[in-house]
Order: sequence, then C-alpha cells, then structure tokens
Amino acid sequence: MRRKMIAGNWKMNNGPAAAEDFVSALEEWFASDRGGKRSADAVSSGRIEIVLAPPFTSIASAVAARRTNLIDIAAQNAHHKRGGAFTGEVSLPMIEESGCKYVIIGHSERRHVFGETDDALEKKLIATLESGVLPIFCVGETLDERTSGSMEKVLSSQLTSAWSSLTSDVIGEMVVIAYEPVWAIGTGKTASDSDAEDACDFIRTLAYDKFGIAASDSLRILYGGSVKPENSGALLAQSDIDGLLIGGASLDVEQFEKIIESAL
Repeated sequence: MRRKMIAGNWKMNNGPAAAEDFVSALEEWFASDRGGKRSADAVSSGRIEIVLAPPFTSIASAVAARRTNLIDIAAQNAHHKRGGAFTGEVSLPMIEESGCKYVIIGHSERRHVFGETDDALEKKLIATLESGVLPIFCVGETLDERTSGSMEKVLSSQLTSAWSSLTSDVIGEMVVIAYEPVWAIGTGKTASDSDAEDACDFIRTLAYDKFGIAASDSLRILYGGSVKPENSGALLAQSDIDGLLIGGASLDVEQFEKIIESAL
C-alpha cells in the first residue's frame, strides 16, 4: 500500500519565529489526546507522512523546533547547479545540509509566475535525484487548457520531458508527483473528486506505459489545489490520490491537523 503524504507548502509565509511556533504546536498535538496520538502512530507505522515546506529563511527554525521524527521538511525550490555564481539561488547540497528530506520542483507558480520551462525543470529533477534530497515534482494545466480539452496533452508533455532520462526503479522509489490544476490554486475552486482522480489516474497510466506496472503501482501522486478540511477526506478516498499538497490551509495549525486526521 502506498504511504499517504500530507504536505504543507507555506509559500512566502511564516518567517523563522512563526515556523518555530507552528512546528512546536504540531509536535504538542502529536503528543495529545485530541487526535494527535493516533496521527503520530500512523506516521510511526509508515501509513502516512507529514511534510512541511517553509521558505528558505525558515527551514533552520522548522528543523530545530522538531522534537520527534514525525515531521519531514521540504524546500520550495532549488537550483540544478551544485554551486557557482548564481546570486539569490540555493543549491541542493545546501538544502540537504539544512535538514530537508524533500524539495518541491516545478510548482505552478514557478512555471507561470517565474517562467520555469520544462527543460529547466528536467534539469532540476535530474539534479535532485543525484543529490540526497527527494523531489516532489508538480504538474498541472491552466483553466484555458482544461476547458479546451487539453489537460491530458499538457500533463503528458510535462511528464514526458521530466521523465525522459529516468528509469523505472527511480520513478517507483524516489519520485513523488503532485497534480495541481493551476486554476484551482489559491482560487477557492477545487477540482471535483472525480476530476482529480481522473487526472491522477492518467498520470499513473503514463507511468505504466513508460516504466511498467511495478513503478506505476508504487508511484505516489498527490493532489493540490484549494485543499481544506472540508474536502480533504473525499479527495484522499480516491484510489489514485496518495496524498495532498496544501497551500493556505497549511498555514493554520488546526486546519492542518484536521487534514492529517482525514488521512487516517
């Protein structure tokens, strides 16, 4: 059975002090009788995984605030070069040394706001897999692409580029895919359960066609896009959705705790 992942992407929110407070509160909840102990047991037994992605300046505070091994930390982006004259960028070795297990690659805001191309993201994915950090690789279509019936074409193009030089063992063991329809991110609109499942099933089919059944069966696929406690349980009940990449709701500890509970 694929382990479910509940990942909170804080984006450009929560400085070091806020990050420390959030992680401390979540650790306290894990030790409490308010659903936290059940959730902690689920993490310890390998049924679910909890990930937080703070901004770069808050990673150290989030790592230091942990009192258990129940929370993994992710970076929100990385440069594909290991070092050099790249002012303002952060390398994968730096991210690994800071205590991160994961890095988010290709979030829709990186693609559509900062202009990251499929070619650039392929380089980042390969570099991540050569590092000690694991990738959460994001794909998704815009509203125009969905309404024009191009969703499958867009996802196929994004993944064909990213997967061009990867092997089945890497896909099955090291890569997490996050499907995030651009039109549902930060808009309050959420893909219906069936729409989200159809897209994730299509991604799994692409993995099957390229890498075979073992890799496609083990590949974890997350859904992201206006996820909140009210819809998280129904999304997680879909057979091809293995977790959630959460934006705004991950900034509120109580909402994030409720979403974790919905994965149990």
